Amino acid sequence: MQHFLPNGSTLVIRKPRIEDAPVLLETFRRMTQESDFLLYTHAEAMKFGQRDEENFIRQYLLQPRHLLLLAEADGQVVGSVTINQSKFGKQLHLGELGIAILRDWWNLGIGRRLMTAAMRWADEHAEIEIIHFNVVANNEKAIQLYRNFGFLECGRLPQGVRGADGSFTDLITMSKRIKNF
Repeated sequence: MQHFLPNGSTLVIRKPRIEDAPVLLETFRRMTQESDFLLYTHAEAMKFGQRDEENFIRQYLLQPRHLLLLAEADGQVVGSVTINQSKFGKQLHLGELGIAILRDWWNLGIGRRLMTAAMRWADEHAEIEIIHFNVVANNEKAIQLYRNFGFLECGRLPQGVRGADGSFTDLITMSKRIKNF
């Protein structure tokens, strides 16, 4: 699906291909440098290689229980969203969401478009009834986006994340029931 961004760029939300691995890996590494909102550190991201990234993509392509979508603006991967269905039988009704966007592309509506695509996919998923995730408490714009999609705070882990500067921030758990069975 094609969208037009306020900066004049064209955005496409699409499924990944194995050949996206080098670009997706570089994007992931860059995200961990640019933002303290992700749980991975840059050092941890640097431990992954192209083969790891190919396997990461393959896992999503071969497993319809999970979702990986890329946000591509003007031919460049600028973000992604995932939903992973729990592997435990008692939690098959749960899907864990993750989303990340390169800093240069923040505040252009990409997060909203990725969330819309992910929620549409989840609505059609046969088993997922609840979407949940953790978000760093000082990521106020993301929290507002999630609230706009109907997600509610359902827990908080005080000092759940230690930033690069050594300071602590709470980790908020947010959740939304998307289906009633």
